[in-house]
Amino acid sequence: MRRGKTVRKTDETEITAELVLDGQGQAQIASGIGFLDHMLEQLARHSLMDIVLKAKGDLHIDMHHTTEDCGWALGAALAEALADKAGIHRYGQALSPMDETLARVVVDCSGRPFLVWRVDFPAAKIGDMDSELFREWFHAFAQAAGLTLHVEIFYGANGHHMIEACFKGLARSLRQAIVIDPRRAGAIPSTKGVLGGSL
Repeated sequence: MRRGKTVRKTDETEITAELVLDGQGQAQIASGIGFLDHMLEQLARHSLMDIVLKAKGDLHIDMHHTTEDCGWALGAALAEALADKAGIHRYGQALSPMDETLARVVVDCSGRPFLVWRVDFPAAKIGDMDSELFREWFHAFAQAAGLTLHVEIFYGANGHHMIEACFKGLARSLRQAIVIDPRRAGAIPSTKGVLGGSL
């Protein structure tokens, strides 16, 4: 079973993240930020990855460090679980509607981290969270996981719907990308014979 685990401990946060790629969509999430927990539960449910994440952060300051480091820890666990990425589909994409909102998420498990973020929220906060923190989560996740990740909202009016569509789209695109392709027979999905790096 493909699985990864990472522990991140700094003066700002202490986080343990575990991930099983070929899971059932189970989630045990306790970041200390209720809305982030809800989004990560959506990520697990719709990707069919099992995710365990426990975090203690300096929430007495704000939610920035905890949100960003949760993204980093989960991305690092994903990178470990994917290992050399042999046999995977590599690419995934999803159109994700939620009521008035439509999001598109496209992922390449390339080993070359890059985030394109075309999401403009209508308000500075979603619940108690600063809207800008979600870009920080996606950026940290893409960097640590080694993903080329494009996230775009075509249209939407409700911030909650918009970010939930992004997380569900990420889940569905990852579900496509990480599944084993029986036609690849364990081969690396690249003409280079390796994934990662800038060459």
